[in-house]
Amino acid sequence: NGQIPLQLCLDFIIFHLTINTTHIASYSYPRLFSCRCGLLPRHRRNTNSNSINHNNHTPSSSTSCFSSPPNSAYHRGAHNWKFVNFSSIKSIWKRKSLKAEAMSKTQGNLSSPRAITKVEDKPEHLLVLVHGILASPSDWTYFEAELKRRLGKKFLIHASSCNTYTKTFTGIDGAGKRLADEVMHIVKKTESLTKISILAHSLGGLIARYAIAVLYTSNVSYEQTDDTAASPATNFKPFSSNDGLIAGLEAINFITLATPHLGVRGNKQLPFLLGLPFLEKLAAPMAPIFTGQTGSQLFLADVNPDKPPLLLRMTMDFDDGKFISALGTFQRRLLYANVSYDHMVGWRTSSIRRETELVEPPSLSLDGYKHIVNVEYCPPLSSESPHFLPKAAKAKMCAQNEPNTQNTVEYHEIMEEEMIRGLQRLGWIKVDVSFRSAFWPFFAHNSIHVKNEWLHNAGAGVVAHVADTIKQQDSAPPIGASFFCGSVLTV
Repeated sequence: NGQIPLQLCLDFIIFHLTINTTHIASYSYPRLFSCRCGLLPRHRRNTNSNSINHNNHTPSSSTSCFSSPPNSAYHRGAHNWKFVNFSSIKSIWKRKSLKAEAMSKTQGNLSSPRAITKVEDKPEHLLVLVHGILASPSDWTYFEAELKRRLGKKFLIHASSCNTYTKTFTGIDGAGKRLADEVMHIVKKTESLTKISILAHSLGGLIARYAIAVLYTSNVSYEQTDDTAASPATNFKPFSSNDGLIAGLEAINFITLATPHLGVRGNKQLPFLLGLPFLEKLAAPMAPIFTGQTGSQLFLADVNPDKPPLLLRMTMDFDDGKFISALGTFQRRLLYANVSYDHMVGWRTSSIRRETELVEPPSLSLDGYKHIVNVEYCPPLSSESPHFLPKAAKAKMCAQNEPNTQNTVEYHEIMEEEMIRGLQRLGWIKVDVSFRSAFWPFFAHNSIHVKNEWLHNAGAGVVAHVADTIKQQDSAPPIGASFFCGSVLTV
């Protein structure tokens, strides 16, 4: 924009000087502007009889716009100079126009909306979907499509495929390590990622909890221990979202859907056993036969009797992983739990509540989110780190070697209380889901994540709630009291 006006001025000056050298000084600046546009003013016909016609010139079509008489030497000279200068000026204009056009095209590649869009389309937020037992990535088909539609291209949504079907029987720890390797592979090949969130269903929630401990790195010089973490004086700062990274990324959301965080051992923790004591007593020793090492871990019967079970270790920072610190790096932790009609996972274990804390939720759904009946924020509580006391070891030995109703209940009650105390040192958002009014309420365990769009579409409201929660958190500061109205999260 600054070059063309300068060239225009120079053209005017050169043209004016050229006209002066041929004694045509009578042309004024308005004529120059006319000449610049290729339109010269008409002149009076020269009637001088002494004018000599040298060439008998006939105007061509290119100069037909000029009306000066061809037999005038004066006007013929002026006409020739005008034509020459007009042609040169026109060629200069053409070159400048082409140069400006080329520059605009070049700059457009860098600053055009399309170029900017291509840069902005690079994903920044990795969202990992983790399926449950005997499942596959296809379980997330509907959920993944809705997340992509609602969240946009800033999110890289990946449905894990490293623990399909019977691979989930090899143990929570083994599956967790495979998931960690899979996540690291994605992070390494996608350099634009800066954030990570986890969304897991059923057993996938426990696998994800183990995986994040493998992926956890501390980014502070202060190295926490469970004693300092449980101390009221620390105010739980060691577990704030600024004290670590997951796979080198900022941890945002950790979300589980119908996950048995406390295992499945105990009264109605595995609902299809109908709460019958003799079935629950037989389930623990038989679980490894059908579900391998994973079954032993879910029933808190893994490892030797004198060692704490894996699920208890996963509620603290232990030798095989900083489990509670890894969970603490996430800005928000959300639990979606089926109040009833879930034949696989009970309400208590999926919502990390004691039996006395289970209160009948409202019957009406939240506006816009069908079957979401309650959202409650549970702030972190000051409590001692979980322990595996000799009493617990003795109860475990009796439950494994001499299984009966009394031994089983005693061992489970001890373990459940220790696990709750460990996990409640972090804040949780607990979302209660009720499919009581659904057409197929008994499909609650699969409806909560819409495993099949036709059979389990009652969970569409849950999917929408999860997507909106993730979207809100991605554009909002870390969770605080301002996000809540009473005990209900405002979305």
